[in-house]
Amino acid sequence: MADRFAARAALLSVAGLAVLVSLVSCGRMPGISHAAPADGGPPAPAPPSSSAPSLAKLDPCTLLSPQDRSSAGLTGQGKPKTIGEARACDWTVPSTFGLTVTLDETNGLANLDLSDGKRTKKDVGSHQAVQVSGSRGTCAVLLDVGGAQSVQVDVNNANFADSALACSRAGDVAGLLEPKLP
Repeated sequence: MADRFAARAALLSVAGLAVLVSLVSCGRMPGISHAAPADGGPPAPAPPSSSAPSLAKLDPCTLLSPQDRSSAGLTGQGKPKTIGEARACDWTVPSTFGLTVTLDETNGLANLDLSDGKRTKKDVGSHQAVQVSGSRGTCAVLLDVGGAQSVQVDVNNANFADSALACSRAGDVAGLLEPKLP
């Protein structure tokens, strides 16, 4: 449990820094004007929009269908929550395990603090991912969604033991979510 809180605290500090950086860099590029030309001609074309995939339209609590939840061993609906700026959903199977799915629209894998735990790079469907096995029955599978975005699947076993089982559960859930991601 302490590892999960430490990981969340590290994530929140990274998320805060990313928000600060994005706020500073949100302005227009110096010297580029989007106003109409002085001769009254048509306005200059807008810069091309970013075609990066977006998590904005997804709800972390509806990413797992009832069939997916059953397959993952989840017995009920998830509860929405916010972790820093990120939208998340928590599921708890009493006396067994807890699961959190976080949709982070400001931190890609390169921005996350992965210094604690054993890291293993892997592919989950068509997405690159990193599995971080902690001590005391914790594991996370972090999927790269592109740009500065990631989806994080965290599992914490209730008995604070068996990280391999936590990783198996996190990997199973990541596999269920992956086809629904941009």
